[in-house]
Amino acid sequence: MKKLLIFCLLLVLTVSVAQAQDAVTLTIESWRNDDLTIWQDSIIPAFEAQYPNIKVVFSPVPPTEYNAALNAKLEGGTAGDLITCRPFDVSLGLFQKGYLASLNDLAGMENFGDVAKSAWITDDGSDVFCVPMASVIHGFIYNADMFAENGWTEPATESEFFALMDSIKAAGIDPLVMGTKDQWESATMGYQNIGPNYWMGEEGRLGLIAGTAKYNEGGFLAAFEALAKWQPYLPAGYEAQAYPDSQVMFATGLGAIYPAGSWDISTFNAQADFALGAFKPPVPDGQDTCYISDHTDIAMGMNAASAHSEEARLFLEWMTTPEFAQLYSNAIPGFFSLSNFPITLEDPIAQEFVSWRQECQSTIRTAYQILSRGEPNNENDLWAASAAVLNGSMTPQEAADMVQSGLEKWYEPQMPK
Repeated sequence: MKKLLIFCLLLVLTVSVAQAQDAVTLTIESWRNDDLTIWQDSIIPAFEAQYPNIKVVFSPVPPTEYNAALNAKLEGGTAGDLITCRPFDVSLGLFQKGYLASLNDLAGMENFGDVAKSAWITDDGSDVFCVPMASVIHGFIYNADMFAENGWTEPATESEFFALMDSIKAAGIDPLVMGTKDQWESATMGYQNIGPNYWMGEEGRLGLIAGTAKYNEGGFLAAFEALAKWQPYLPAGYEAQAYPDSQVMFATGLGAIYPAGSWDISTFNAQADFALGAFKPPVPDGQDTCYISDHTDIAMGMNAASAHSEEARLFLEWMTTPEFAQLYSNAIPGFFSLSNFPITLEDPIAQEFVSWRQECQSTIRTAYQILSRGEPNNENDLWAASAAVLNGSMTPQEAADMVQSGLEKWYEPQMPK
C-alpha cells in the first residue's frame, strides 16, 4: 500500500511537471495602454478558456513611446510574441526588415476584405503581415433631444443636409460644431468624412494611387466644393476653436450636430446629458450608392523571431473569429472589428455606425496608403487645404490645385506626362 501511494504521488508530480512544461506564455506589445484592463478582464480570459495551456500577457507602453520602444526591443531580440500593428508604413517597414512574419497562410484571413487588409499588406499585395483588428467610422453625431424638440429629421441627401442646416440656424442654434484651429479635423471629420460619396470610395482612392484620378478634378474637387458650403453653419470664432473645445461645446448642448469619428462615442456617452443620434454622410442628390470612411486603425502581427510561433498563430487565428469580433467591438465602443462577420453591439450609437457597412461601400482616408511617403506630405496638405476652404482663405479650386501640385512634386504616377 505504501509503495502504491508513493507511485501515485510520483505520477501526479510527473503529470504536473509535464503540464507546467507544456504551458506557454505569450506577450503582446501594444500602445493601447488605456485598454489594459479590457484585455486583462475580458479579451485574454476568453482566449485562455479555450487554450488553458497558453497564458497571455498584455504589455503596453504609452502611445508616444511605442514606436521607439518596440524598435529597440525588436533590434535587441527582446520583443514579445505578438506585435500590435499601426496602419500602413510603420508596420510595413517592420515587415520589410524581417521583424513581422507573413500571415498569408493563416487560417481565417479569408474573413477580411481587401479594404480591411489594405493597411497591413505590401504594395504589390503579395504579403499580408497583420490580422486587422478594428477601424473607426466617420459620420455625424447629433443631439437627439434637440432634434425631437424641433421636429428635425436625419438627412439622407446633400440638399436635405443643407435644408436641415438652414432650419437649425433659423432656430438660433449652431448647426455644426467644429473648429479649424487644429486643421486635422477639417480634413478628417470634414473632407474625408463626406468625400467618399463624391469620389466613389475605393474607385477614387485607388485612382489617386494609380495616377488616373486627381485631387483638382472630378469627385475630389466636388468634395472640396461641398465642404466649402459648411462655412455659414460653423460656430462664431470657429477659426480659433480647437478639437477639445468642440467636444466640450457639443457635450454641453451648445450645438446640434458634431461631424464625428466613432472614437468620439465614448467621450459623449460620458459627458453629454442628452440622447445621442447618428447619421451617415449624405449622398449627392440622385446618387443611389453610398460610401463611408471605414478607416483601418489597428491590427496584430507575429514577431518573426518568436520562440512560440505555433501558439502565437493560434492566438491570431482566434482573432479572425466571430467571437473576437463581437467581444472586441463591444469592449471598446467606436472601434469596430474589420472582419466580414456581422456584429451586434450593445451601444446603440456604435451599432448605428457599424450598420452602415451593410448599406454602403467602405473605403479609407485617401492619403494614408503610399501617398504620404514623400514631401510635401499629402495628409498634411489635406489638413491645410481643408481648413483654408472652411476659413474662406482658399477657394475649393485653389485648395484642390494646391494638394494636387504637392503630390505631383514627388509621386511619379501623378507627375504631368
